[in-house]
Amino acid sequence: MTSFKQEEQLQAELADLAALGLSRRRRVLESACGRMATVDGQEVLNFASNDYLGLAGNPEIAQAMAAGALRWGAGSGASHLVSGHLEPHEQLEKELAGFLGFPRTLTFSTGYLANLAIIPTLAGRGAAVFADKLNHASLIDAVQLAKAQGAESHRYPHNDVAALEKMLAASTARTKLIVTDAVFSMDGDFALLPVLVELAERYDAWLVVDDAHGFGILGPHGEGSLAHFNLGFHPRLVLMGTLGKAAGVSGAFVAGSETLIEFLLQRARSYIFTTAAPPAVACALSRSLQIIADGKALRSNLLARIGQLRDGLTGLPWTLLPSATAIQPLIVGENEAALQLSQKLWTRGLWVPAIRPPTVPKGTARLRISVSAAHTAADIDTLIKALKELS
Repeated sequence: MTSFKQEEQLQAELADLAALGLSRRRRVLESACGRMATVDGQEVLNFASNDYLGLAGNPEIAQAMAAGALRWGAGSGASHLVSGHLEPHEQLEKELAGFLGFPRTLTFSTGYLANLAIIPTLAGRGAAVFADKLNHASLIDAVQLAKAQGAESHRYPHNDVAALEKMLAASTARTKLIVTDAVFSMDGDFALLPVLVELAERYDAWLVVDDAHGFGILGPHGEGSLAHFNLGFHPRLVLMGTLGKAAGVSGAFVAGSETLIEFLLQRARSYIFTTAAPPAVACALSRSLQIIADGKALRSNLLARIGQLRDGLTGLPWTLLPSATAIQPLIVGENEAALQLSQKLWTRGLWVPAIRPPTVPKGTARLRISVSAAHTAADIDTLIKALKELS
């Protein structure tokens, strides 16, 4: 058999990743998602999950999913526009719109699919997209698809609204999109949404907001980052939120005007050509949405645990970024140092993942500490004590 050079090239690239400390590995959980996880027979305290409200293992939500499967079956059978849009999907979209105060929503199987629907559908030839440099990979890929259709792509320095305004003022594009995360997934900081809404109005642009890490947590009832800033529906807003993080289940939604949502339904390829999520997922999400709306105590506990962690980590040799959200990044620096610190915590029964390039900039490898409403004060104290002993 002749040598397969392409596979040999892949093997060499994998070896290079390992040498740079950039290889990733999957861990197999032997328990449900929760504050405690069993992995490879070891029980660990989980600071790795995006289950910010502790709802992934909620028995009421699980029961709603089970009942939904018994009533509606295991699958949807087709895309939404063929025969896969079942009553639970329709009901969930109406509930989400009412909860958010938006005219209409459209649900997707993942946030990645939702972002791939929004930007290429709105930004074709003659359009210009203005994106924050720290946006999530799904937004970056969506912009690349828009570029392939002839759209211009502009990236502005993180949260630099002055630089963004100069770009917008200089643009002659007939269609403009400002694209940003609401809460940035690796730094935990906020986009300056009130200013971005003003810029969208001033320069006749859409404002696309990815609220994956704000929905369910921020706002008086968990409506998300817009409510956090006392912002409501605006016809220029395109709001995406994920339903597999604070909501504890799976999927995503896009909220906007009646016209916008109908346009996405008619034209967005990642909506039209994807099999709809199982209706039981929608049943579970309807129950989750009720819990979020009544979840003041959950959000209060989450805020208390965030404050406890931040107070306890003062004085360490690593930099804790200024985040008021459930994402608490502890900058370590070099890849190997971050990996070693994560492994030392693991041996103490603490699961805190090391995040390295290309997810974060070179030289800023970090521990991404995810705080949950399910964590207790004792849990946070355990992590603080371990980090102080290892510093």
